[in-house]
Amino acid sequence: MDRLALLRWILSAFALAAGLALAVPAAATTGTPLSVCVRPALPAQTPAALFAQPRGFDCTTTQSRFGGGDFWILSQRLPAIAADDRDATVRIGSTWVDRVTLYVLYADGSIRHTGFTSRTAGRLLGLGAVINQPIPHHAAAPVRLLWHIEGAANLRGLILGPALADPAQRNTTEILLAALYGGFGGMAVALIVYNLALWGALRQAFQPAYCLLVLCLLAYALTSSGALGQLLPMLDNNDRQRFNALFLAASAAAALIFARTFFERAVFNGVLRPASTIVMVALATTGLAWAILAPWQFHLLDRLLACAYLALLVLVPTILIQAWRVRSNFLWLFALAWGVPIAVATLRVANAFNLFAWSLWLDNSTILSMALESMLSSMAIAYRIRLLSVERDTARAQENAARELADTEPLTGLLNRRAFLSRAIGRRGDQMLLIADIDHFKRVNDLIGHDGGDEVLRVVARALYNSVPPGALVARIGGEEFAILFEATNAVAPGAVLERVRSQRMPFDIVVTASIGSCTGPLLNETDWKHLYHCADRALFAAKAAGRDCAREAPPARIAA
Repeated sequence: MDRLALLRWILSAFALAAGLALAVPAAATTGTPLSVCVRPALPAQTPAALFAQPRGFDCTTTQSRFGGGDFWILSQRLPAIAADDRDATVRIGSTWVDRVTLYVLYADGSIRHTGFTSRTAGRLLGLGAVINQPIPHHAAAPVRLLWHIEGAANLRGLILGPALADPAQRNTTEILLAALYGGFGGMAVALIVYNLALWGALRQAFQPAYCLLVLCLLAYALTSSGALGQLLPMLDNNDRQRFNALFLAASAAAALIFARTFFERAVFNGVLRPASTIVMVALATTGLAWAILAPWQFHLLDRLLACAYLALLVLVPTILIQAWRVRSNFLWLFALAWGVPIAVATLRVANAFNLFAWSLWLDNSTILSMALESMLSSMAIAYRIRLLSVERDTARAQENAARELADTEPLTGLLNRRAFLSRAIGRRGDQMLLIADIDHFKRVNDLIGHDGGDEVLRVVARALYNSVPPGALVARIGGEEFAILFEATNAVAPGAVLERVRSQRMPFDIVVTASIGSCTGPLLNETDWKHLYHCADRALFAAKAAGRDCAREAPPARIAA
C-alpha cells in the first residue's frame, strides 16, 4: 500500500468517525435538560421548607466554585409530565459523592423521595456513567426536584447534566453508547491479538508497547463507561472512579511509551528522552495517588493529576517538532492518528481546570477519539510493518549480494576456491571432478599482454560455465586453473568441454587450448576432497605429458579402508 492509498483509507476513517461523533453526542444529550440552583446544606433544613422558600439558592455561580461538602440542588419547574407517566427518569452524570437523595414535589403538594449511596449506585448506573433515577410514582404530576448531596467532592460539579428522559430516549442512548463501547472493545481485543501475533514474528518493540496502551484503554473504557458498575452492582461507585482515574493515567503513560518505541530512536535523543520519562512517572504516580488517597486532599490530588496531563500536552508538540526535524518516516502517520485524541485530551484538561462546563459528550469523548486512533494507528502500524518488510527485503538482497560478492572470483565471475569447497564438500553420491588448465598461459600473456590474458581467462571461464549442466559447480581455483564438479550420473564428457573451449573466439584471434584431468569418487569430507583433487591433478599432469589440448581420466578414487 503506497502513501496515497493509505491516506485515502485514513480520510475515510476520519469521515466514518465524524459521522459517529455527530450521532453519539445527540444520543448522549437526549432528554430535556434541567436548570438547577445550589445552596450549601445547613442543619435543620427540610425539603418542604426549601420547596416553599427557594430564594436562598444560587443559580448563577459555577457549581465547582462551592467546593466539597453537603448541598441542596433545586431544579427549575419541570415541564409538563402526565401523572400516569410511570417511566419518567432523571439522568445525572456520575460524580464522587457519599449519598444522593432525590425529593420530588408533586402538584398536590406531596413530597416523595428516592436515593442512593456510593455503594448502591451500581443498580442505577447506565452506560456513559450516567445515574438513572426513576421518579417515584404518585397520583399527581411532579412539578419540581430537589437533590440532597452529601459528601460531594465537587471536582467538576455537584449535579452533572441533569435531564428528564423517557424510556425511548434512555434506550436510544444505551444502544448507541453500547455500540460505541462494544465496537471499541472488540477492536481493542483484535488489535492486541494481531499485534502480539505479529510481535512473535517481527519482534518490534512498538508492538508490545501498543498492546499495553490498548489494554489500558480497554480497562479505562470498562470503568469510565459504567459497564464495570453494571457487571458488579455491589462495587462502590467511588471505587469505580478510582479505577477510572488510574487507568486513564496509565493509558496516557502507555501512549508515551508507544511513541518512544514507534518513532526512530533519533526523535527522542537529547532532553526528550528524560523529559518523557519524567512525564510518564508523573502520570503514573499522580494517578496512583488519586486512586489510593482520595478523598484526602482531593482538590490538590486532582490538580496534580491535571498538571501531569498538561505536561503531556506540552510534551507532545515538542515530540512532533523533533520528529519533523529528524525527518521521521512516521511523523505524518502519528500526527493523523493522534490528532483527535490530543485535541480531546486538551479539552479534558481544560475541563479539569474548570475552564468550561462538564458535558456527558465530553466525558465519553476519550473513548470515541481512541476508537478513531485505534483505526488509524492500526493502519499506521500496518504501514510501519510494510516499511520493515521493505527494509528486511532490501537488507536480505544486500546480504545476498554481499555473500555473492564474497563467494565470487572478481575477474571471471566464477566461484572462488573457498566458496567452491564449502559447496562441494558434503555432496552425496559419487562426484566427477574436472581440473582444467590453460595451455602455455605465460606465452599468452607475453604475446597479448596481461589485459589480453585477463580477457582469455574470462572467455575460457564462460566456455566452461556454459558447457556443464545446471547444478554443477565451476570455480577458478588458481591462476589459470579451473575446477568443475558435477554428479557422476549427470557427467559431461571432458572432450565436450574441451571442444567448447576450442570453439571460442579469443582476443586477437589467437589460438588457446586447455588440458583437462578428471576423476570420480565420493566427496563427503575434506579427506575425500584431497584424495579426489590429487587424483584429478595426476590425470591433468598425464594430459599435459600427452601433448596438451586433450583430456585424461583417472580410475575412480577410493580411499582404502
